[in-house]
Amino acid sequence: MCGAIEGGLSLDGVNVAKEAVVQGQVTRGGAPVGNAYVRLLDRTGEFTAEVPTNEHGQFRFFAGDGEWTLRTLAPKAQPIDKKVIAARGSVAEVAITL
Repeated sequence: MCGAIEGGLSLDGVNVAKEAVVQGQVTRGGAPVGNAYVRLLDRTGEFTAEVPTNEHGQFRFFAGDGEWTLRTLAPKAQPIDKKVIAARGSVAEVAITL
């Protein structure tokens, strides 16, 4: 059974109407991967930001509108790239499986 919080990260206190939220969870074999790193790369592949996953494998970015790449780095795993579209007023939920 997955240890993630049901429904994902809480959006309490986040004004989604004014933000482009990109968030999700990193898992391996169905289990959350804590202490992995997720990088936010712009359309040209340039590094923009990086956050560690929490103990539930969850992460969150506040991004500008447009296409982004999430690059996940974790021990004993090849880097994983995943494209995502961020848009103000919405939450892009991303599941990343190692």
